[in-house]
Amino acid sequence: MVFSDLFFLFVFIPAFVIVYLLAAAIDRTFAAGADRQVNVAKNAVLVIFSLIFYAWGEPVYVFLMLASVAVNFAVGLMIDNSGDRRRRKAALVAGLICNLLILSVFKYLGFFAQVLNDVGISVAKPGIALPIGISFYTFQSISYLIDVYRRESPVQRRYVDLLLYISMFPQLIAGPIVRYGTVAQEIGGRRVTAGDVSDGVFRFLIGLGKKVIIANQFSEISDQFLAGGLDSLSTAGAWVGILAFTMQIYFDFSGYSDMAIGIGRCLGFHFNENFNHPYCCSSITDFWRRWHMSLGSFFRDYVYIPLGGNRRHQSVNIMIVWFLTGMWHGASWNFIIWGVYFGIIVMFEKYTLLRVQHVIPRPLLHIYSLILVVVGWGIFYFDDFDRMLVFFNAFVGYAGTLDDFIAVNALTDKFWLWVVAIVFCMPVRRWISGFTTRCLGGGGALESFVTLTARVALSAGIVVLSVALLVGATNNAFLYTRF
Repeated sequence: MVFSDLFFLFVFIPAFVIVYLLAAAIDRTFAAGADRQVNVAKNAVLVIFSLIFYAWGEPVYVFLMLASVAVNFAVGLMIDNSGDRRRRKAALVAGLICNLLILSVFKYLGFFAQVLNDVGISVAKPGIALPIGISFYTFQSISYLIDVYRRESPVQRRYVDLLLYISMFPQLIAGPIVRYGTVAQEIGGRRVTAGDVSDGVFRFLIGLGKKVIIANQFSEISDQFLAGGLDSLSTAGAWVGILAFTMQIYFDFSGYSDMAIGIGRCLGFHFNENFNHPYCCSSITDFWRRWHMSLGSFFRDYVYIPLGGNRRHQSVNIMIVWFLTGMWHGASWNFIIWGVYFGIIVMFEKYTLLRVQHVIPRPLLHIYSLILVVVGWGIFYFDDFDRMLVFFNAFVGYAGTLDDFIAVNALTDKFWLWVVAIVFCMPVRRWISGFTTRCLGGGGALESFVTLTARVALSAGIVVLSVALLVGATNNAFLYTRF
């Protein structure tokens, strides 16, 4: 089940809202006269619907997630209850090993078996399916244990509440990676205002529009040039295909993040932002400060800094982080190459470009960054090394024809799609908000009325167009659910 599915929009969400509101009424009854907010019934409903959401696509692996949460719950209590530093550290290490072992078995065992077979060591390749979202909920489990060990967050003493944190359906299968400390207080006590619901619904619909109206359309273009045979791929076709994928993956993943943040806001949870207009970057370092920020902050705080950060072995630390970043995305050589590729560029920039970028015209920095990003998406897209070589031969004009009538048509026939995508890669909402404030005086009743009217009109347009596009849609899966 995905957020942009008609069943989710018109069956799952209405059913959840009805039951959740009934649970909220129960909580208010028991909270009467109490000094604190009671969320017991609401949390139980959220857990049940989250498990249904996950089991819809993974009816067996929901038990794996339940077992994983049980292990982390027990380890968290062991860390917190132990006054001896060595025992606390031993419990943390045991918990980290368990989490990484689960992730390795289900995500990387087949890859390692294939590597051994490639070097001449014959081993059976296990046929283990990849559980949806295992990378996301495993990393959240790791952040929980480490934050409890560092005493940065309180230990969770109710299994169901830790299960809520791990399994919460808005961010379960494709992030953002929500750190435990971000929502620890909101699990037990949270309040939702009308403004929260309004902002949350609008944010969800913006994400829905990104996914259905933009990303899905670009997926058809990228598949047209990159998914099939590449022997006749022209240089123009290679560029159009990978540029379409560049747009697709951004609007797909940022759209999902918007929807997750929006649903969370409606429930009283405040997830951190995951994207900040990454294609407006002026360097690759800047790009990765803007793209999938929850993953970047995870590796920074839990890997890079503990290894020594900028203090010692900086270059080694950078390459370790980027190797792991590549591995996290998938058990395939192309992801490892992709991670190392960006690691080398980031390290190069740290010692050269970032020291002189103030004297380089920003448009040149922007062009440089986007070219390297597009090349990176070319590596990311192809998990077959031979197909990747064929693509890049066409991409640089080494093989095949340069121009292509079909590629030109993909640009002209979808001209307005390209224009809209390019515009919305930029901070348009911020510009419009600033312009409206300047024109209408800022903070007055007129500005509020104009803003509300624009929101309602835009929301209605997104809903109507998205539903029309989803009826009969054949390509609607989120890319990041496979990670």
